[in-house]
Amino acid sequence: MSRPPHILVVEAPYYAHIAALLRRGAEQALAAAGATFERVEVPGSFEIPSAIATAARRRRDFDGYVALGCVIRGETTHYDHICAESARGLMDLAVRDGLAIGYGILTCENEAQALARAAPEGRDHAGAAVRACLALVELNRRFAQTPG
Repeated sequence: MSRPPHILVVEAPYYAHIAALLRRGAEQALAAAGATFERVEVPGSFEIPSAIATAARRRRDFDGYVALGCVIRGETTHYDHICAESARGLMDLAVRDGLAIGYGILTCENEAQALARAAPEGRDHAGAAVRACLALVELNRRFAQTPG
C-alpha cells in the first residue's frame, strides 16, 4: 500500500471571505481522501505559479499541488491578464515538469458567482481541484510503476 499523498495548497487570499470558503472545501476533500497537506499563502493569483515552481524545485516531498484563488472582473483589462497568466503558468508547470496540479482559481464576473463556486455546499470548486490533483497524483504513481 502506498503512502497517502502529501499536497501543497497554495492560496491567494485576496478576497479573504471567498478564500476561506475555498480553503474549507479543499481541506474537506483532502481529509476525505486521507491526504496530508501543507498550506502557504501568496498575495494574489498571479503569484501562485511561482510559489508552486519554487516548492517543486526546493522540496521533493510534495506529490501534488492545489492552486486556490479568486479573480473578479473589474473595470480594466487587469482581470484578463491575471486570469490568462496564472492559468498559463500553472499549465506550463504541469506539462513541462509533470506536476500534479489542481486548478482552483475562480475567474468570475462578480462576487455572487465567486461565492456560489467557492462554497463547499455549492459548486465546491476547491474540492473539485483537490480531486483533480489527487487523480493526477495517482496517475503519476501508476506511470512510475509501469515498466518502460
